Amino acid sequence: MSSNIMRPGGFAPQSLSGPTQNEKVLFWASFLTLIAAGIGFSVRGAVLGDWGRQFGFTQGELGTIAGGGLVGFGITIIFFSFVAHLFGYAPLMVIAFLFHVSSAVVTFAATPVYASYGKEGAFWCLNIGMWLFAFGNGTCEAVINPLTANLYPKEKTHWLNILHAGWPGGLVLGALLGLAFNQFENIRWEIKLGTFLVPTLLYGILMFGRKFPRSEVSAAGVSVGTMLLELASPILLALVVLQMMVGYVELGTDSWIINITETILKNKDEALIAFIVTNVLMFTLRFFAGPIVHKISPLGLLFFSAVLGASGLLLLGQSNTAGMWLLAVTVYALGKTFYWPTMLGVVSEQFPRGGAVTLGVVGGLGMLSAGLLGSPGIGYKQDLAAMQYLTEVDPAKPTYDRYKADAKSLYGLTPKVAGLDNSKVGTLLGKPGEDNGMAKMIEKDKENLKKAGRDPSEVKSLVDLDKWWTETGKPNADKDSAPLEAATLYAGKKALTWTAAVPGMMAVGYLILILVFKLRGGYSAQVLTGHAANDEKFTGGTEGPGEG
Repeated sequence: MSSNIMRPGGFAPQSLSGPTQNEKVLFWASFLTLIAAGIGFSVRGAVLGDWGRQFGFTQGELGTIAGGGLVGFGITIIFFSFVAHLFGYAPLMVIAFLFHVSSAVVTFAATPVYASYGKEGAFWCLNIGMWLFAFGNGTCEAVINPLTANLYPKEKTHWLNILHAGWPGGLVLGALLGLAFNQFENIRWEIKLGTFLVPTLLYGILMFGRKFPRSEVSAAGVSVGTMLLELASPILLALVVLQMMVGYVELGTDSWIINITETILKNKDEALIAFIVTNVLMFTLRFFAGPIVHKISPLGLLFFSAVLGASGLLLLGQSNTAGMWLLAVTVYALGKTFYWPTMLGVVSEQFPRGGAVTLGVVGGLGMLSAGLLGSPGIGYKQDLAAMQYLTEVDPAKPTYDRYKADAKSLYGLTPKVAGLDNSKVGTLLGKPGEDNGMAKMIEKDKENLKKAGRDPSEVKSLVDLDKWWTETGKPNADKDSAPLEAATLYAGKKALTWTAAVPGMMAVGYLILILVFKLRGGYSAQVLTGHAANDEKFTGGTEGPGEG
């Protein structure tokens, strides 16, 4: 990759005649970074069972490994967004590439490290590898959003949506690869996970030696101080709050949706089909954002998306069959399709002087909201709903008392909730669609530990669970199974119903912004020196003023 070099003439040539071949290659290389991210996330979820069998991990340990990433993703976006103005895009993409490759190296090292240092060494290889992967994704995000806005200054919202079609595209490819690998036996997890390196190497090859344009703010001579002042704008602060809601409802819900789908449909294949269908829909629709915003403006698109998102979540909370669920999840997918990239488009169009800083802060805080609030918040709602269901069905609470975990409170929220202990519930019920309940999970964990050369009696959590099952769980299994199954089903649906309030609030926020812009003369894209502003073709607004 070359240093950050601008073509002669700055932004004028691309504004008048469109991006050059070099810039088109940069865009599609950026698209491949999101394909790599999607495949990586999708396949990593599929190989958790392989890691459990090979290294003797319990479910809790696997959950810790899988949970790493979103917070690191958000922090990395914000940090490198500030650095991008100082060092340019090319050096950051070198760093992103190294993060991605090193994540594979460290993760693949788990097998030889396990041979020398045991389970603890393998755990840290996999955990650190997950964080390095998140750092790579965050660094890419800090570059590709402002880069796309620079390459397509007259069509920012449209091309940011096309760019972010790469994420659902990667998720679908990862799921299809998982289905293909399932047709064969004894394929090592390293081969499965290594598939994300294909788009990684492709984006590295495509970007190597390319001339990256200077950032739009650099070409216009905008100072760092001016970029930071953009963060104080009331409208930008409103967009930050809305983006945090987007992170909560989109990524937070996504982290639970497959789990809840399996619980409701009791079928892993149907859950996977629903996942693939909705992401194919998202991938396709993001290529058509331009004509849509031409008709109703970006804020109009976001308003209708929020309404659909809230409607979809409410429908999900009422769905009981595969057909109803697929319909509801389709409505939800239609709603969330345009959230993230269109929000970035609005920020870029309204605050071009903020450059990578405003885009990075908005995107990073959205990601932090997903990791710190969305995923745990929706988990808290499920714990609360399950507790309420069991205590209302049987006020004496014998089933609840047998299966409850230690009381915990999310960031001091009231009530303090003692949710269900999933290790105990899984011992009785197993995973949806799999014949692994009634203590079979304990036997599987013991078998995996023995295969990994570990003595099951040395794993205290497994010993305690086995003792609980023998003394408490098994004697009451017949009367506990029905209420527990009903409680987990109720909890998942209730959590989605409650979460519908978030896109409902987003719809109100977008409506207020539409009215604010209407009072200001209508939505129009603001531009910097170097290109004509005919964004109204794509945003429904009027021609924005050039700024000298």
